[in-house]
Amino acid sequence: MRTGGIVILLLFVMVGGYAPAVAQTHREELQDIVERGLDRAVVQARLMAGELLPQEGRLPRTVDRDGKLITSDCHWWCCGFFPGELWYLYEYTRDPELKAMAEQFTGRVEKVKEMTHTHDIGFMLYCSYGNGLRITGRSAYKDVLIAGAKSLASRYHPKIGAIRSWDHNGSVWKFPVIIDNMMNLELLLFAGQAVHDRTMTDMALSHADVTLKNHFRSDYSTYHVVSYDPATGLPEVKQTAQGAADSSAWARGQAWALYGYTMMFRETGLQRYFDRAKQVALFLMDHPRMPVDKIPYWDFDAPGIPDVPRDASSAAIMASALLDLSRLDSSEFGQRCCDYAGQQLRSLTSPVYLADPGTNGGFVLKHSTGSFPGKSEVDVPLSYADYYYVEALMRLRELLKRE
Repeated sequence: MRTGGIVILLLFVMVGGYAPAVAQTHREELQDIVERGLDRAVVQARLMAGELLPQEGRLPRTVDRDGKLITSDCHWWCCGFFPGELWYLYEYTRDPELKAMAEQFTGRVEKVKEMTHTHDIGFMLYCSYGNGLRITGRSAYKDVLIAGAKSLASRYHPKIGAIRSWDHNGSVWKFPVIIDNMMNLELLLFAGQAVHDRTMTDMALSHADVTLKNHFRSDYSTYHVVSYDPATGLPEVKQTAQGAADSSAWARGQAWALYGYTMMFRETGLQRYFDRAKQVALFLMDHPRMPVDKIPYWDFDAPGIPDVPRDASSAAIMASALLDLSRLDSSEFGQRCCDYAGQQLRSLTSPVYLADPGTNGGFVLKHSTGSFPGKSEVDVPLSYADYYYVEALMRLRELLKRE
């Protein structure tokens, strides 16, 4: 999300192996995908906001079996995604009405800054207040982010060198760290730079390094949960909570890893983070069980493939991360990342995944999977799928503008 860190290297999109005329045709197709997806997101977001504005403090989560909107308050980990989506759509349209909506829904998550019981503060605040600060420069938003980062930092364990993810299931996990937690480090990096204090920066670096060391298998797939012994600082168990098995490659977990290490490289310039992002990207792009349309099954090792649910949210996160990675690498690999993300966005913007106007409870994408083992939010729309889809489209839009 931030523009700081290292110099962003730009590449031409999809030019390798194509004649100029074909490249131009393809560029026009990508521009059409961007506009069609963002325009549909605007329609759906207005519908969603219109329904929720009269409901004080409520934010979208998913829909039930009858297609009725299910909401949450600011304590649900997904509360920041819809405000963040609105900020992106305001950035796209410059419509003052969308800006007002973004401001109102962002305000609904402010009290998150005081929460110390969750690691998800980065998701909750950086997607909402972070985008708001980036676009408006409003100092009050910066203050909320710094306060939230301090709350997040309270979960850091110096012996382990990582941030505790969950406080539950202590009978099995003494100090659980989930791969998702990589996504919350950007808030710490921001705050460390904003207050000129290395403490939070060093926490983020340590957490990323501990995760790099202990979370990955030899093929660069990642475990979902690694639990540590606080007495020794060493990992005790490596398991899953939302994957098909402890040893499986849960699709969204792989996407979090790709996005998290890409972000860490963007913000620090440290080669080890680029190397891990590239390794995870290649694991995903070369996976033999990646469907032809590039929208992953909910787990790459799920029993019953291909007759299992897809996860559009994983594809959206992947696409956004791959586009970010492509901006940081001008080699053939960077071009491949951009190409692959384009294929994913083409699929997500097709009628199979993109909701018709006025349907889907106001959500943009269909066919995401929250927790298949928990029988929760399976084959439904999800707010984070929409957020990362819109973010990916905005990143592709920027790349096309800079050619």
